[in-house]
Amino acid sequence: MTHHRPNQEPDVAIVGGGLMGACVAWGLARQGLRVCVLDEGDIALRASRANFALVWVQGKGLGLPAYTAWTKSAAEAWPCLASELLSDTGVDVGLDQPGGFTLCLSDRELQVNVDMMMRLHNQPNTVIYPYEVLDHTQTRARLPAIGPEVSGSIYCPLDGHVNSLRLFRALHAAMKARSVDYRADHVVTAIEPRAGGFALKGAWGEVRAPRVVLAAGLGNARLAPMVGLEAPMKPSRGQIIVTEKAAPFLRYPVVTVRQTDEGGIMIGDSEEANASSLRIDHSISSVMADRAIRMFPLLGDLNVVRTWTAFRVMTPDGSPVYEQSETCPGAYVAMAHSGVTLAPQHAFSLADYIATGTIPKEAAVFSTRRFRVPASV
Repeated sequence: MTHHRPNQEPDVAIVGGGLMGACVAWGLARQGLRVCVLDEGDIALRASRANFALVWVQGKGLGLPAYTAWTKSAAEAWPCLASELLSDTGVDVGLDQPGGFTLCLSDRELQVNVDMMMRLHNQPNTVIYPYEVLDHTQTRARLPAIGPEVSGSIYCPLDGHVNSLRLFRALHAAMKARSVDYRADHVVTAIEPRAGGFALKGAWGEVRAPRVVLAAGLGNARLAPMVGLEAPMKPSRGQIIVTEKAAPFLRYPVVTVRQTDEGGIMIGDSEEANASSLRIDHSISSVMADRAIRMFPLLGDLNVVRTWTAFRVMTPDGSPVYEQSETCPGAYVAMAHSGVTLAPQHAFSLADYIATGTIPKEAAVFSTRRFRVPASV
């Protein structure tokens, strides 16, 4: 059993070492705080493993305009995050923001997407961002490899992508560079509020800290009530197909198809709300593959090298949750479906809020209180 003398206690204990936990841990350590990350390690149902690595603004924030502003700020801060990670670790995360496309395989599909973008931009107090609606010919001028079934597209110049595996590695290397005490295989089974802070316990022993951040993805549902918080979520399974490397043909990321900086093609981003198993569902992967081939016929000649699936964190409305406990101040919950897109917000803004102990008005809209407001008639 490990005993830490009080002067060695971390300033903040973070439960979870995925993209969310790693961003917050590194962000706090950048400010000179002593941080301990308690991570399940690779037994975790890591959402970070199923990320499609898009930095994506397009279409975010319908029903919660603050999410549009939060996402747009994230995309604008990404170059700063990428350069800071590079200087801390020497790892280039492959950030590329040429803009991104939503491709539509029928006129009706295009109209549905256009209507959604108009509704999003017509919301009161929303942040407007640029986008273009393109027909088949205009789309083909920028994406010459599209097939005849693509009826049109929506292009947003703010969108981009990163190398997902290098991002995860860079964050963990950056934590190490900033002396974060990272502990794998440390499943937290209980959190007890104590005078002056919290005791986090597991089979491995106990850690005490004045502040605790729950960034454990699906594990937050079990932990949040221990510190007077809620973590409403539904597991959303995502499947991804990866092909062999191909000659570069896709200069821009598409919402369901992207060519990585190494040449392979990733097809994916299914969202299956009721899946209970991590087994690949071929009925879904075959639909994903079929749509991708209709978008880019040359994909039909490529071999699949791997497929994978993982559960991701999806709140009831798809927007993030950030909240400090009212009954146990110093305890925070942080959950987001878009861990890659929002990484700069978590490393910079959210880490600032936790360091200062106050979540400001513009981020307080992401509390769980929004789920308890009765719908207006």
